[in-house]
Amino acid sequence: MRDFSCKMGLMEALSFLCKAQFWRMAVCWTLSLILSYLQLFSQIHFSRKSKLHDRCSSKSSSSSNAAIGKSICIITGATSGLGAAVSYALAKEGYCVILAGRSLHSLSKVVSEIKEQIDDACVKAFQVDLSSCKSILSFKHSLQQWLLDSDLHCSVQLLINNAGILATSYRITKEQCDQMVSTNYIGPFCLTKLLLPLLELSPIPSRVVNVTSFTHRNVSSMEVTRETISGQWFSKLSSYPFAHVYEYSKLCLLLFTYELHRQVGLAEKSHSVSVIAADPGVVKTNIMREIPSSLSWLAFFVLKLLGLLQSPEVGISSVLDAVHAPPILGS
Repeated sequence: MRDFSCKMGLMEALSFLCKAQFWRMAVCWTLSLILSYLQLFSQIHFSRKSKLHDRCSSKSSSSSNAAIGKSICIITGATSGLGAAVSYALAKEGYCVILAGRSLHSLSKVVSEIKEQIDDACVKAFQVDLSSCKSILSFKHSLQQWLLDSDLHCSVQLLINNAGILATSYRITKEQCDQMVSTNYIGPFCLTKLLLPLLELSPIPSRVVNVTSFTHRNVSSMEVTRETISGQWFSKLSSYPFAHVYEYSKLCLLLFTYELHRQVGLAEKSHSVSVIAADPGVVKTNIMREIPSSLSWLAFFVLKLLGLLQSPEVGISSVLDAVHAPPILGS
């Protein structure tokens, strides 16, 4: 039985190895990552316009904040990897951390681990599926009710849109959208728009952090139509271009970040809300769980040899930088 499983795993890996989408990930994504690091290095050391900012003081997140008590932080995709690591780091800073994810069991495990390590941690878990608009709306209502029941200020100080998936097959949601596009872009878009009033109600400056990806660099063209935005167009192709779809979804999230930043800069009631994107690079998480295990192991091994692979504990630095960066308001 074991030999049969090994043979099946080998055949699956060889079949996946023959796909153009795999080689797009292996070659194009690696080159894009290296280009991103080279560009960052160049900006830091050679560009006169480049300016590094120190992290803002995290005093506003502490329990001594008289206006709201503990600052409320919502993190999506908090069941493992980057999301779980960020949740722990911000709980340690004094935030009241709201963990949002699909698996209630995994969320409960993360909550228990945080509370075991931080005695006075304020952590709450909510089950939400970002590929479902109905689930997102239900989460908003549950969150508001919890804030009222907990006698907390009915506002949010920080929203981190971290959740994301890499699906290797086409799957459609109840709203007739591609699941990967829904989770990586449409979901964060809907969640942010629904929670924007709570961010605007914050008596202290609030922030939205969208976790993007260097893979967006590989999108050469994009036709904005209802079919492409929903991801329905991809179902018409003979094979699902999962690497293209992932790149496309991350580009959409980045463009949404730019546009929301522009809008909140123009709106008077949103003057205290800032929006920023964070690209953590390659972090060793379970995002590649749908890729044959032997190939994902090989990919991580090569990236580690190149010095490009980070652990979640190291990878969160870019997200924390985005959280604590001075607000850049305006269009």
